[in-house]
Amino acid sequence: MNGKEVNKLKMEIVEAGKRMLHKGLVIGASGNISIRISGEDKIVITPSQIKYDKIGVNDIVVVDFKKNVLEGDRSPSVETGMHIGVYETRPDVGAIVHTHSVYASAIASLGKTIPPFLDDIVLMLGGEIEVAEYGMPGSKELAENAVRALGKKNAVLLANHGSLSCGKNLEGAFVNAELVERVAKIFILSSLLGKPKNLPQEVVQLEQQIFEL
Repeated sequence: MNGKEVNKLKMEIVEAGKRMLHKGLVIGASGNISIRISGEDKIVITPSQIKYDKIGVNDIVVVDFKKNVLEGDRSPSVETGMHIGVYETRPDVGAIVHTHSVYASAIASLGKTIPPFLDDIVLMLGGEIEVAEYGMPGSKELAENAVRALGKKNAVLLANHGSLSCGKNLEGAFVNAELVERVAKIFILSSLLGKPKNLPQEVVQLEQQIFEL
């Protein structure tokens, strides 16, 4: 991929970061976004500790799968290892959005999973949204726990932390991040009224087959 194409990916991340901030999925400089560089063991990723309304194209960092900085003067996100771990185990994933959104974080802080009680949870995310065991931010433990709990799905909750969503491209990953927050909110609200009723198992199995296609 040439420099012009990489710069286009960087601009996509800058714009997505502003959207993520304005939609309330993060505050300040929390969370992170990355895109896989097609055909290479490299990613473009948000820098560490720069607020999304201040980030420019030149702040976005290019790193290889060994976390070596190849482009950029900024330090890459502290969660770079978690992103790389997902890309290494999921060749189908082209982009990742990690948020600290309110409702998803509330459920993650309880160590709860979000069951398959809405069709979109299965059709778009692959099924029950599991919660990864706690690991310190930026730690190898968090990366390993997140990859394991994510499995073949498109979203995972991170205990006492937030959520991670992925997709074939950045738009897909962003939509999935928004969906995680939406279903988390619905799950909390419906739980206040009673116990949300899961989809019938045969429906879950059919929708998982559709998801895998």
